[in-house]
Amino acid sequence: MAGRSWILLFVPLLLLSCAAHHGGTGTSGPALPPSETSARAALDASPRHGEMVDVPRTGGTPIRTWVVYPERSDKAGIVLLVHEIYGLSDWMRGVADALAAEGFIVVAPDLISGMGPGGGGTDSVPSRDDVVQLVRNLTPEETAARLADVRAWAQALPAGNAKVASMGFCWGGARSFEFAAAEPAPQGAVVFYGTSPDSARLARVRAPVLGHYGGDDERVNATIAPARDRLRALGRSYDVHVYAGAGHGFLRAQDGRVGANLRATRAAWPRTIAFLKRQLR
Repeated sequence: MAGRSWILLFVPLLLLSCAAHHGGTGTSGPALPPSETSARAALDASPRHGEMVDVPRTGGTPIRTWVVYPERSDKAGIVLLVHEIYGLSDWMRGVADALAAEGFIVVAPDLISGMGPGGGGTDSVPSRDDVVQLVRNLTPEETAARLADVRAWAQALPAGNAKVASMGFCWGGARSFEFAAAEPAPQGAVVFYGTSPDSARLARVRAPVLGHYGGDDERVNATIAPARDRLRALGRSYDVHVYAGAGHGFLRAQDGRVGANLRATRAAWPRTIAFLKRQLR
């Protein structure tokens, strides 16, 4: 009986371990992206091909861009990943790899390329505070121009199907929302806790938008309702999800806020993957 009792105890623990690996749902849904603290290890263990490339610009500094390719036999949709105000960090590269694991080509530009010491980008800057200041120095026009150049480069990739959706976080989430108004319209835009565009830009939005927000992030969330009302009046798609108890930056800080950030991540990530697969097929 002692041996049987040990087996009866072990099996539920094994099932719980498997469920935790899949985001705690007990299903075979998409694996969660790494948090900031686990991103470096996730990158080191990844079997996918990632590389840093220089995207050329006419009359401007090339844009250093992290590109990750999925393992698949057909052409893939493309995700244009827009970094936080902290620049192109290991965490952003880890998120790119997690997206590639779901079948997408992911291009993650370092939008402060050429602005750091010696003409470098994020990895040339001595501190995170310095990165933040450089990102804040980017004008809306310069940011849009850099994203447009990276988009054009990505759409010409032989392994891609030329369909592009944007995805961004915080500062990058706001830029991703703005990208939904780009010409020509992208296939979609995913916004993680980024503020909404002004009314004039909202009027130009054509792409479907998926928005994820922490419940305890009123600075950002105050911009949701005006955008939702405006886009609804225009007949545009804006799918909003607000996660109770989660804070700003919940996907990066998954161990924060007594489990609320992880619960938000477990809900938001499968929705994101399903949206991207639908829009980029």
